[in-house]
Amino acid sequence: MIAVGCVLIYLAIARGLEPLLLLPIGFGAIIVNIPGAGLMEPGGVLRTIYDAGVLTELFPVLIFVGIGAMTDFGPLLQTPRIILLGAAGQFGIFITLFLALMLGFPPLQSVAIGVIGAMDGPTAIYVTSRYAPELLGAVSVAAYSYMSLVPLVQPPIMRLLTTKAERGIVMPPVRGAVSKKVKILFPLVVVIVGSLIAPAGTPLLASIMLGNLMRESGVVDRLADTASNELANIVTLLLGISIGATMESSKFLTTTTLIILGLGFVAICFDTVCGVLFGKLMCITSGGKINPLIGAAGVSAYPMAARVVQAEGQRYNRRNYLLMHAMGANTGGQLGSVMAAAIMLAVVTGLGLG
Repeated sequence: MIAVGCVLIYLAIARGLEPLLLLPIGFGAIIVNIPGAGLMEPGGVLRTIYDAGVLTELFPVLIFVGIGAMTDFGPLLQTPRIILLGAAGQFGIFITLFLALMLGFPPLQSVAIGVIGAMDGPTAIYVTSRYAPELLGAVSVAAYSYMSLVPLVQPPIMRLLTTKAERGIVMPPVRGAVSKKVKILFPLVVVIVGSLIAPAGTPLLASIMLGNLMRESGVVDRLADTASNELANIVTLLLGISIGATMESSKFLTTTTLIILGLGFVAICFDTVCGVLFGKLMCITSGGKINPLIGAAGVSAYPMAARVVQAEGQRYNRRNYLLMHAMGANTGGQLGSVMAAAIMLAVVTGLGLG
């Protein structure tokens, strides 16, 4: 496991793959496996951080406040129908949930494994730490590793499912501005309606909407700046080390871990497939005005997936500027991942399977 930690640090530094989290995760994995250090024993420093921030679900919630403060929902509000792509981009979660159940994983562990496909690290960590903490190391590493591999995983799937003509469709630029009143009302409406639909997702949904409300209100700039910078950076550091602390060799180097990594990859692929296919459907129903590539941004790898869509679109048509359209789908996916996790948990717990 010390070698695994070194590999994660190498990927963070040399390859630039999610360095803000892979570096502290890798470092945590190294030091927790030092014989005799006792960092995860009762009273150990890593155990104290883990118990205070992960088991209490505090770290993921605080990170979502920062994400909300950094997120601009303007592109989504300008073209509301794009939120459907954010919903379509979550279908892989449910497919993987059923695969995990078929392989014999308990219901709550299956939910945690399925959420990897959202490519939303904080959501995966929140769900896993709360309902399947024994899988936290494997699920967290899978979620963030695959999120960093979006530029490698998504393009082949996008090309396979679309024609050259579809990839070259030029979408008109997003015009007009969203009023400040709408931007302020949006987080309030989302948190109320979303929490009533899926109460289990309220902590995460409320956190991201609080951060966004602080951003858009314009009256608490200091709080918004702190949430998106100092708070997010400190919590990311502590969360990364805490995740690394769960990667003790006796618990991590198992067949179960390999299966989880495999299912996580399946989830990400299916999410991309479903998003692109729904994009093709929207292309047909719009008379060829929507480029189906933007469906790939319906996952929650924000804003990386949107950049991948932009790059692929320009590869086939230099006049193609899909970034703002893809950002709308990407922010829709950010909300969709939280709602999908909440709905799965509501179903599982409602059926008494948890």
